[in-house]
Amino acid sequence: METKDIQKLIDFISQSGLDEVNIETSELKLAIKRYSNAAPVAVQAQPAYVAPAPVVAALAPVAAPATPAAAPAPAAEASNLITIKSPMIGTFYRSPGPDKANFVEVGDEVSTGKVVCIIEAMKLFNEIESEVSGKIVKVLVENATPVEFDQPLFLVEPN
Repeated sequence: METKDIQKLIDFISQSGLDEVNIETSELKLAIKRYSNAAPVAVQAQPAYVAPAPVVAALAPVAAPATPAAAPAPAAEASNLITIKSPMIGTFYRSPGPDKANFVEVGDEVSTGKVVCIIEAMKLFNEIESEVSGKIVKVLVENATPVEFDQPLFLVEPN
């Protein structure tokens, strides 16, 4: 992927409302995250070993489900709780494996960057990190269930 292609992808993402996109090909692994309040977009590229089907074509449909999934968020914002939302469509897992302990439980303290769950998308397991420090108040999704883009996953009481 050339630099101009990456720039076009970043421009597309900035106009689409997506907060995070991960793309892997046989030659490249690309993770693009957009932070709220107009912060700069972070781009990270590194060699990869798995070649999934073309992902760029799948970006446009991902933005469509954002409207229905956002309905529970205003209730959380009315109080002092912050919602950790799914950055992608996939299957939600609370632990790294069936016989492993959950990443977080209700009452656990989390800090920025701590892994709170995994979302499997296209046979890739994506670690979802907390963007806020605080205490987990509620887990909103059952283990091993499908989640939509921007669907609330956890409620966190900030420190």
